[in-house]
Amino acid sequence: MKINKKDMILIGGVLLLALIFWLIPFINQKKDSLQKEEQQGMLKITVDGKQYGTYSLSKDRTIEINDTNICEIKDGKVTMTEADCPDKLCIHQKAISTKGGTIVCLPNKVVLEIESSEKPDSITY
Repeated sequence: MKINKKDMILIGGVLLLALIFWLIPFINQKKDSLQKEEQQGMLKITVDGKQYGTYSLSKDRTIEINDTNICEIKDGKVTMTEADCPDKLCIHQKAISTKGGTIVCLPNKVVLEIESSEKPDSITY
């Protein structure tokens, strides 16, 4: 039994096709994780009307805001965990995770707000 040039081309084509089908799930998985991160949005923190920082909701972290407040991003939700204000109302507000969600600490002038990370389709004037 002898393998000729056409047989080698056929075997190479089949192996190339198998490699492509093997890689497709990995490519789709990466694309899905990027879309999930875009859909989760961003946390915008302002202190006394000035932007303090913007953080992705896809990464769990603890953020110290000046020396007055501490907020936590966990599982795509944001909560105020510590504050040195007298009433501590900001700590008792429920977690926010969707666009428009807001936590406010009035005595310390800290505002946590969820914004969409999606770019607008169009801008009108």
